[in-house]
Amino acid sequence: MKKRLLLPLLFAGMWATPAFAGTYVSISGGAGLHNDSKLTSIATGAAVARSPIAYKTGIPVVGALGYSSDSWRVEAALGYQLNTINTFGNGAAVAADSHTSVLSVMANGYYDVNMDDSSLSPYLTAGLGVASVTLKEAGFTNIGRSEFAWQVGAGLGIKASDQVIVDLGYRYFRATDANNKAGTEKGTFATSNILAGIRYNF
Repeated sequence: MKKRLLLPLLFAGMWATPAFAGTYVSISGGAGLHNDSKLTSIATGAAVARSPIAYKTGIPVVGALGYSSDSWRVEAALGYQLNTINTFGNGAAVAADSHTSVLSVMANGYYDVNMDDSSLSPYLTAGLGVASVTLKEAGFTNIGRSEFAWQVGAGLGIKASDQVIVDLGYRYFRATDANNKAGTEKGTFATSNILAGIRYNF
C-alpha cells in the first residue's frame, strides 16, 4: 500500500519541480532608442537654447548572473549603451564624437508566466540600480556621474533546449537627471530598448 502511494507522490513532486530552477547567465543586445534629452537651467528651470537633444539609435549590451525558482527570478546585471547625438533643438552643428553613454549596474526581478505544455514563457520585470551617465557635448563635456536608475519591462522566453532560453524583451530605462560640471544645467536620460538574447541555465 505504501509503495502504491509513494509512486504517484514521486511523480507529482517531479512535475512540481520548476524546469529551470537554479543559477543562470544571460547576454543580450539590440536597439537602444534614446529619448530626447531635455536640458534646463538649474538657476531658472528654463530650457536651454540647444534643448532638446535628439539621438541616433544605439546598441545596448547587457550581461547578467541570476537565480531562478518556480516563477521568480532575481539577477545582477551589467549594461552599457552609447547613443550618438543626432541634432540639437536650436539646429547648432554637432561636433564629432558627441554622444551619451550609460554604464549601469542593476538588481532585477522577474515574474515568469509558466504556460503548461508550451515552450513560451511571457514575463514581467523591474529593477533598481546605479548608472554612470556621460554626456559629451559643449555643455556637458566629458562629464560622468553616478546616478540612481530604474527600469521596467516585459518579454517572452522561448525554450530552445533543456538549458537554453531565447529571450525577447522590452525595457524602459531611466536615470536620475544629471548636472553638468559647472552646475549650471541638468539633463534627462531615458531609453526604450528592444533586446534579444540567450539565457543559459546550469
